[in-house]
Parts: sequence; C-alpha cells; structure tokens
Amino acid sequence: MTAPAGGPGSWSENILEYFLRNNQITTEDGAEIIWYHAANHKAQMNEALKSTAHMIEADVLLPSDGSEHAQPIMAHPPETNSDNTLQEWLTEVMKSNKGIKLDFKSLAAVEPSMMLLENVKRHLKCPVWINADILPGPNGSSKVVDAKPFIDTVTSFFPDVTFSLGWTTGWHPETVNEGYNWTMVKEMAYICSGLNQPVTFPVRAALVRQSCSQLLWLLKKSNRYSLTLWTGKNDNYSIEDLLYIRDHFDKNQVFYDILEPQNHEFKQAIGIKVTL
Repeated sequence: MTAPAGGPGSWSENILEYFLRNNQITTEDGAEIIWYHAANHKAQMNEALKSTAHMIEADVLLPSDGSEHAQPIMAHPPETNSDNTLQEWLTEVMKSNKGIKLDFKSLAAVEPSMMLLENVKRHLKCPVWINADILPGPNGSSKVVDAKPFIDTVTSFFPDVTFSLGWTTGWHPETVNEGYNWTMVKEMAYICSGLNQPVTFPVRAALVRQSCSQLLWLLKKSNRYSLTLWTGKNDNYSIEDLLYIRDHFDKNQVFYDILEPQNHEFKQAIGIKVTL
C-alpha cells in the first residue's frame, strides 16, 4: 500500500517533516538539510551513503552507444558513460533512509527511469525529487528539457512525486549578471499552476539576491513551493548574499545545496553545527 500524497512515507512528503520525523534534524529549517551532490559513480555513491548527508543528488542519462534498449546510467554531461546504472544505484540507495534527487538533462532518459523507479516504489519510503531545467533562465545556453512531456511522463507514473523545476543559467565573472526576471518566474508559475504536488525551484545562488522580489512573488503562489539554492564551481557570491536571502525568505522554504567553503562558512554564520 502506498502512503497518501504528502503523508509520512510518501514521495511528496516535505523533506523537513520527513527528517524531523526520523530525528535527523531539530527544526523546520531548510539550512539544516545536508546535501551530497553528483553521487553518480559507485565511489561517490558509496561515499554519499556513508556520509551525514540527508539528500543525495545524482544525474541520469542514457549512454552514448545509442542502443535501443539502453539502461539509464548515472553520469553528468559531458560524461556519457558510467560504472553505475540507475538500477544499481537505486538498489543501494534503497537500503538507506536518505532522500533522493534525480536530475534529468534529456527527455529520453525519463520514461525508462520512471519504469525502474516504479519497480522499487514500495521499498522506497523516502522523499523523491525529480529535477529538470525546463525554461531558459539568466545567461542560459544549455538545452532545456521540454516541460510538458517531462511533467506529463513523470506524473503518469507518480502523481505524488516532488518536482524540482529549474531554469538553464550561466555565470560570467567579468560582467554584471542579471537575475531571474519577471518573464521567467511568471512562465514558471503558469507551468506549475496545474500541479498538485510540491515543487522546489533550483536557483543559482549568485543570481538570487538580485531576483528576490520575483522569487518571493513566486513562492507566495503556493505553500507547496520552495527554493533550492545551488552553486557553480566558479560562481562569485558572498556569505552576505546567503544571509540576505535567509533574512528575506521563510526558513522552511529555502534549501542550500552549496559548495565548500561557503557551505561551512554560511552554516557557522547562522549557528548550525557542521558535521563532516
């Protein structure tokens, strides 16, 4: 029997409620959630499973050999091969109580991946987030995943999964980087208006401060919405930017999947103990 949508054990359970229920965090504060990013190859997956991370993020694609019955694998472009298939990854992750976020860069991998997830659904009682960049965003040059078929495919299998729906973005150190503008957030609001499940919007930390009005407006559209801040390796942003975001948004509506050393410095600045 599957758990009711949004209820304990369902894939759309709020991750703060899930980890509070399991005594892994102490308050409904998104900054308490620890992330492990790009747990794709077996070595990284095993490290993630042994770590203190609450949420494991990984990337799913179809291998480059183009065979008709190709199995989804765990790799981030430009990589096209991996020592880990999604099937193997799920088998291992299922043994833990960590939440998972699967990131899709193309539509082709979505349906075969949903079929594999369907096979393990009754064994997987943790939050599951399904992620894709479905709209062009600030300086975005990567190809977007077509929103309607992506959402339709996922919901046809799992009407209660948590969506993570983002924009393609870029970051240029030598120029003024524009943030998420009104057109971008209004288009996202329109796409999400027909959804009933939780949606988190992954936003690039270095672009959020200049987009606070737009993103606050977006979050006010539904109490099911949240932000997940992420960072590019060479992005230039300050701890002050993160503290500004923390002051302007509800603590239970923002998650911080950010790289070191900023992650450590930010947690120290807000009084959250960092365990490595």
